[in-house]
Order: sequence, then C-alpha cells, then structure tokens
Amino acid sequence: MGDINAIKNFPAAHRAAPTPIVIVGHVDHGKSTLIGRLLYDTDSLQDGKLAQIVESSRKRGLTVEWSFLLDSLQIERDQGVTVDSTRIPFRLGTREFVIVDAPGHRQFLRNMITGAADAEAAVLVVDAKDGAQEQTRRHAMLLRLIGIRHVIVLLNKADVLDFDEAKILQSEIDVRQLLGRLEIEVEAVIPASARDGDNIAARSERAAWYKGPTLVEALANVPPPTSRVALPFRMPVQDVYRFDGVRYVAGRIERGTVRKGDRLVIGVQGQVATVAEVARWHAAECPVAGAGESIALRLEPDLVPDRGDLLFHADREGEAPERSARIRTRLFWLRGEPLRVGESFTLRIATAEYDVTVASIDAVVDLDDLVLKQADEVPSDGFAEITLTTSHSILFDSFVPGMGDGRGVLVDRHQRIVGGAPLLGAAQLESGERAIHPTASRVTAEQQKRLHGHGNGVFWLTGLPGSGKSTLARAVEETLVEKQVKVTVLDGDTLRAGLCRDLGFSPEDRTENIRRAAHVAKILSDSGQVVIVALVSPLQADRDIARQIVGVDFKEIFIDTPLAVCEERDPKGLYAAARDGKIPEFTGVSAPYEEPVSADLRLIGNRTEKETVDELSKFIVKNIRS
Repeated sequence: MGDINAIKNFPAAHRAAPTPIVIVGHVDHGKSTLIGRLLYDTDSLQDGKLAQIVESSRKRGLTVEWSFLLDSLQIERDQGVTVDSTRIPFRLGTREFVIVDAPGHRQFLRNMITGAADAEAAVLVVDAKDGAQEQTRRHAMLLRLIGIRHVIVLLNKADVLDFDEAKILQSEIDVRQLLGRLEIEVEAVIPASARDGDNIAARSERAAWYKGPTLVEALANVPPPTSRVALPFRMPVQDVYRFDGVRYVAGRIERGTVRKGDRLVIGVQGQVATVAEVARWHAAECPVAGAGESIALRLEPDLVPDRGDLLFHADREGEAPERSARIRTRLFWLRGEPLRVGESFTLRIATAEYDVTVASIDAVVDLDDLVLKQADEVPSDGFAEITLTTSHSILFDSFVPGMGDGRGVLVDRHQRIVGGAPLLGAAQLESGERAIHPTASRVTAEQQKRLHGHGNGVFWLTGLPGSGKSTLARAVEETLVEKQVKVTVLDGDTLRAGLCRDLGFSPEDRTENIRRAAHVAKILSDSGQVVIVALVSPLQADRDIARQIVGVDFKEIFIDTPLAVCEERDPKGLYAAARDGKIPEFTGVSAPYEEPVSADLRLIGNRTEKETVDELSKFIVKNIRS
C-alpha cells in the first residue's frame, strides 16, 4: 500500500474533495428541471440568478422554468435539449458536491462517458408515467460501464399520476428489475415532481404514503469519495521540462503518495530513478505529494521519460501495475458503423496512447434482455466485451468501480473518440492461439491528405465478365494521375497472377480471393491512396465482406453491362468456352451473378468509354475531396 505515515502530513484540503453526482435520464424526463430546482431548494443559486430565470420564463409565457439555469448555450434553449456535460457545485450543510448534468439525447451520449467518469453516485431520472425507455436502458448500461456504485432513481413527474401509489409502485418495480439485471443496486426510488419541488428537498404532502428519503436526504447519505492517497503510487508523465539546466518530469498523481528519496520505476522500459526533489509552483511547501496534485519531479540519474510513461514505486511487492499486450476490455461503441474484428485504433489511458487492434469480440449485450451473447460485430451505441492487442506490452491498472483506474477510450484515425473502453485485465491466449499483434500507422488521415493533396477511398467495380471493369479502371487511372491523384488499380487477373495464384474458382476460393483483395485495398487506402478494384465478385455476400473489411471508405460501383453485350465482346473467349462446357461454374452462364442491392454508383457498361470514364472519374474525385 501507499505511504500511510505520509498521509498524516498530507493537507486536509486535498483529502476532502467534493462528491461528484451525475444526473442522467431520457430526454424530456426532466433532468435540467431537477437540477435547477435542486440548486434553488439548497440555496445554491448565484445572486440574481433566480430573477433571471423568472424573467426568461415570463418572456416565453411560462411559469418558472428551472432548466433555464443550465441551458447557457443558445442552441440548448432553441432546441430544448442539453448538448454537453455541465458541472455545477452545490453544498448540503458542510459538505460539498459537484453536479454533472449528462446529455440524454442519443447523439450526445459520448459526452456522458467523459462527463460522468469520476462520479461517485448517479441520479437516474425516469418519467413516472412513461417508465424505462430505450435511452434509460442505455444510460443504465453506461452507469454499469463507468462503475458508479451508488444509484438513486427519481421517478419524476409523479404529479401527472396524482402520486397514485399503485401506479408509481409498478414503475418502481419495472426500473428495479431493469437495474437488477445489470447488477446495479438501487439505494432509493423517490416519487417526485422536480417542477413543483415534491420530495426534492421537502416532503410531498401529495405522497403521504411515501416513507423513504427525499432526494436531498438520499444525496447526503452517499459516502464521500474513497481516498486514493493510501493506494499504490501512480503518476502518468504529462511532459518533461527543463529550467535553468535542471530537468523536471511533470504530471498529475492519480493515486498514492511520493516523497524525496523514493525509488521509482519508469514505464515498461523498467529504468529506476530516485526522486531528488518534489517541486510545486504557486503552492505551499509540503514534505509529501499525493493523489490529485499536479507536481514536477527531479530524478537521479537524470533520465528522460516519454509522455504517457507510468511512474510507480520500485521494490514494493504487489504494487506494480499489470503488464500485458492482450487486454480484456468492456466497450461502449459510439461510431455509426459497427465494430468488427481486425480494426485498429488508438487507446488513450490518462496521458498515454497505444496502437491497438481488436483481436476478438467476446460477447455483445442484447439490449432487449441485457444478456451477453455471441456476435460477429458490435452495433452503434452497443455494449460488448472485446480483446485488444498491442505490438508490445503496456502497463495499466484494471478498472475498479468507483475508481479512475483503467478508464480508456478508443480513438480513430480522424482523432474522434469512437468508444469508451474500461480495461478489465490481461487476456490469456486460448490453447493453440498465436499472439499476433499488428501495428497501426501513426500517420493520421489528415496528414495523408495534406501529403497527397487529396483524400483516400476504395472504389470497388463489380460486373459480369467482359463488362469492361478492367478497361474502365485503367482508363480512369490515367485520368486521375493527370489530376495529380495517387491511385492504384487492383485488377482480378493481376491479383490471380501473383497474390492469389494459389486459388481456383470454387465458391470458397472466390470468397478468399475477394477477402485478400479487400485487405490489400484497405492497406493502400489507409496510406492515403485511391484504390480502384476491378473484380467480378458475383455474390452480394462476398462484396459485403469486402465492405466490412474496408469500412467507411468503401464505395460499390456496378458496371451494368447486359449479358448479351458481354458475350458479344468475349475478349478472352471465356463465354464461348463456358457454353461448350469447357469452363464449369462460369459467372453469367453456369454460375449466378447477383446485382448489387444498393450500389453507390451504377454505370451503363455499353455506353461509350469516354462517357463512363468521365462519369466514374467525377464520382471518385467528388468522394475523395469531400
């Protein structure tokens, strides 16, 4: 454990941190109104604020609208929704709290992950009449994902039900069953009216049958945040500075304590240095620094850690962080496109960033019954347990409910957060499984675009044999090169002469041929190139596989040349040979061709080459420059 003796000298101001409370719920169930009323009832409003909201409400022809306290952004007032997480301090007696108002709209859920990450307790607002909705289920899953230990349910708008005990009890049963399936223990279910103040700070005369706590009483019963000072020391490196010839390692202590003379391990490289000085700026001197403080350390010898390196005590048995290149992860997926095995991202943990690849999707939560089930992909806004791999071992502490450890996020090539990813621990290899750790490029899509002067993309040409795919692809290649576009053509015959020469034309071999072509196309596209693939790829299922591999950069183009025209051209004599029975399973003759269900572009293959080249070139240029 950490330095217990040092804690006695640690400033009390650092130990008594405010208690963060996150308030979540379905849009229109009254979160903002609740918070405004709570601030009013606890006398936490700034001077003149009440007069402002009274005047704002009057101008809109409304009674006092408590939500106006929070809707500081004009977009929120115009749309009547909360679009970002808001943090507001308030006090109950001598104790300080921080309210985190988390968004309720589905498209704003990603803000809740960061907004609620440090919350000690949650108030789940549910409309007493409507009960648990889809967003309620998602918010409940997020509470479980984040690991909030204390959950209070507020059945708001109970006045609409005239505080009818039987109806409200049924809503309570439904919500308790929902949270129970997620193993979330409910500390109180409170029938209330945030607008009128019933059971917020004062007991409601309209619900004399209710004997439980008011919201204020329930919040007062939430235990203070667990002290992180006594835990094993952790400090992620923020940066390294040099002042007057002296090098300092700066960062925020996430937990534990550190003092002059302590021996510290630096990151995965395992170098050991001694703390020669604990430095602070604009702060009183203290013999020890602890959790929550931002400090700088002077080390001996004068080693230079990298940003993201984790510092921890040396020679303390059982205090080292976990070390692994395979990590079990609990995921909330935010991207519009599903997540699939093989995709690569950046994993951010505190100040560290690691290239990771999705090695497996172990289970996905079915939101209908909240049960983990096997699946090949994670849908948008879905929850799952996955395994991530890195090219080398990383250091981390596993996620623990109520603690900040192991709270990671996944970031895509465009620097967008696409998933909340608490780390559950090291993942063991299955029997016979090989440790494959692919690396992702550190060059971003924006950097590639600046380098090449254009965007990337995979343009997949499909059509019958002889439809003109390869001819068209090569002609477009010339046109694009004249426009200074870096382009590569992957033609079916060219691939089969080299990369796929070991494959035949059975359905299984055709599928493998397309899989290989798609992976090559993705690698080239990720490097910033435009890739034109010309393959018959007759089955929709195989083209769907290619789309899954490539991802959002995939565009399907149907070269719609009639069979009669293809046979008339027959540049390789294949149709004639197929008609004579010399080529079995030939597409268009003895094997089917499935036209695209919803191609991104359809070209009539028996028009002049100039027309089709011009049309396809314009389509590609439009889709790589948008």
